[in-house]
Amino acid sequence: MQTYISTLPRPEQLSFPRTLCILGSTGSIGTNTLRVVEDAPEKFRVLALAGGRNAKLLAEQAVHFRPAYLCVLDDAAAKELAALLPADYAPEILTGPKGYCTLATLDEVDVVLSSIVGAAGLPPTYAAVKAGKIVALANKESLVLAGHLIREECRKSGAVILPVDSEHNALFQVVCHEDARTLKHLLLTASGGPFRAKDAAFLENVTREQALNHPNWSMGAKISIDSASLMNKGLEVIEACHLYGLDEKDVLTVVHPQSIVHSLAEFVDGSILAHLGPADMRVAIAHCLAYPERLKLSVEPIDLIRLASLTFEEPKLHLFPCLRLAREAYRAGASHPVVLNAANEVAVDLFLKERIAFLDIPRIIERALEQHRSEPADRLDDILDLDARTRERTLAHHG
Repeated sequence: MQTYISTLPRPEQLSFPRTLCILGSTGSIGTNTLRVVEDAPEKFRVLALAGGRNAKLLAEQAVHFRPAYLCVLDDAAAKELAALLPADYAPEILTGPKGYCTLATLDEVDVVLSSIVGAAGLPPTYAAVKAGKIVALANKESLVLAGHLIREECRKSGAVILPVDSEHNALFQVVCHEDARTLKHLLLTASGGPFRAKDAAFLENVTREQALNHPNWSMGAKISIDSASLMNKGLEVIEACHLYGLDEKDVLTVVHPQSIVHSLAEFVDGSILAHLGPADMRVAIAHCLAYPERLKLSVEPIDLIRLASLTFEEPKLHLFPCLRLAREAYRAGASHPVVLNAANEVAVDLFLKERIAFLDIPRIIERALEQHRSEPADRLDDILDLDARTRERTLAHHG
């Protein structure tokens, strides 16, 4: 029988105001989270904000929300951040991965919003789970790399996972109160990205700017490239398997260019339940932060009459092999998704630096997977070590 990765929040966890730790506050998800908080100040208190190297934006956020704790990637960013803060405000400033983990486990924190991009988001997510927090999870890599470990730690600690990804939040809303035994398939929708209607000849010459120009969503650079290659959907397939305890064959993907139906669930009686919503991440973020309440948001409502039609089509795996590679990696064993993700992160970074072509991304990933032999992924240290080794090898061959 399929089971969700964690329990739902206990009654004592559902009171307001809720104290928040926002990891990745200067990114797209983080900035949208603070917009939600600003619209409902009576519901939330920001205790901690963590960014990377964007000290200027983090300082602006900190001055506005006055959290007691801040964290940045390194000492240089910390020095810059401290210089930008007013004299009457002296938060504790932490640095690096240990700092992120410290913020994620603060006793006063009720909800950890995990949105640090990439594998770097795994250690603080894992720390928050071990501490029994409610984790509003926007870092899909945490589950791609260590979903089996996170499931076990949720069982031990009583931590709660609430998915922020629009597709998984949609599925959560559709299936969380259904009998798991009646679920037949999950259907993840994909916009198809900016190259849905393009051919192989076009893809050979894709530019950085073209790949970053998503037709529906405003996202960070790395996620935009993943969307263009369909790797984002591949990672979400793996994420869904861990979240809902499903086999990979039971998580289907369908291209839906309008990005209105965020995902669907098919049940054994033939029913298909769908979640529709605007292409605005605040909807999923607010659902997680305020669960089970719904907040009134100033989002653009859907006009079904103006839309006129919603269309669906098969993904073109021959043009976008990253989706196939992700499925193959998940089937191959727990260590293969670690290699998949590490090689992808390196390849995307090289593409963004204009050192490789767009279609080199899946080629690099496939080569890394072909060279990998299964190894233990039973501890966080094993996973992080394999992630680091894969990055080194990939850069050595292609950097």
